[in-house]
Amino acid sequence: MDKIEKLFRKIDQPARQKLLNLIKLLVSNQANNLNIGKIKNTDFFRLKSGRYRIIFHKENKEIIIDSIKLRNEDTCKIYE
Repeated sequence: MDKIEKLFRKIDQPARQKLLNLIKLLVSNQANNLNIGKIKNTDFFRLKSGRYRIIFHKENKEIIIDSIKLRNEDTCKIYE
C-alpha cells in the first residue's frame, strides 16, 4: 500500500471526498480556479486545499500525482 492510500484511509470522509473532487478537476483540466503554484527550481506543482497539499507534475499532457501531504513547513521543501 502506498503513502497516498494510507492517507486516504486515515482521513475522515468529507476531507477524502474533497480531495478526490480536486483530483478529478485537476486531471480533467478544469483546474482554472484552483490554488496551483509551481515549486521553485523543480518541474513539480502543488495544489493547496486547506491543510492538504497535492504535489504533482505534468508528463506528456498527463498529470502524475506524486504525493498528498498534510501541510507543514517541510511539505514542499522535499521537492526543492
